[in-house]
Amino acid sequence: MSEDKAAVNQDQAAPAKSKGSKNRRKSRELALKALYRNRMNAGDVKQLRLDSLDDPDYFKADETYFKQLLTGVLDHTADIDAMISQFIDRQLEELSPIEHAILRISGYELMFDVSIPYRVAINEGVELAKAYGGIDGHKYINGVLDKIAAQVRPHEFKR
Repeated sequence: MSEDKAAVNQDQAAPAKSKGSKNRRKSRELALKALYRNRMNAGDVKQLRLDSLDDPDYFKADETYFKQLLTGVLDHTADIDAMISQFIDRQLEELSPIEHAILRISGYELMFDVSIPYRVAINEGVELAKAYGGIDGHKYINGVLDKIAAQVRPHEFKR
């Protein structure tokens, strides 16, 4: 009987794990929307979080990760922007607000959240750019994030 219980527990655990990654993707999407709103209508973190409650995907997201990501990006904006500016071919202000927000989110994950493998941070940024960015924006995002990863995670990044 204990083997049956273990099998049931494993079956229950497996969907939760796959759901978790979906939740983090939704968290990144919510953070992207909040950062975009912040750039368009400067607001405080508390208001950005409250506004995010209206998003239909909010309850599909990992709320804790969303809050960590949003707060982390806003707390480290200057450092993240300084890193991004080293690897772009224009001024930060000339980036589209969506691309800038995506670079900040993935830049935060690369620079300050080593629990996220660099390839995951880059891939998630590229996926956000495909979903929300311009036609070839994902290629630009990928190039910039590759350079950031090589700089901040040389032990993980292999050319």
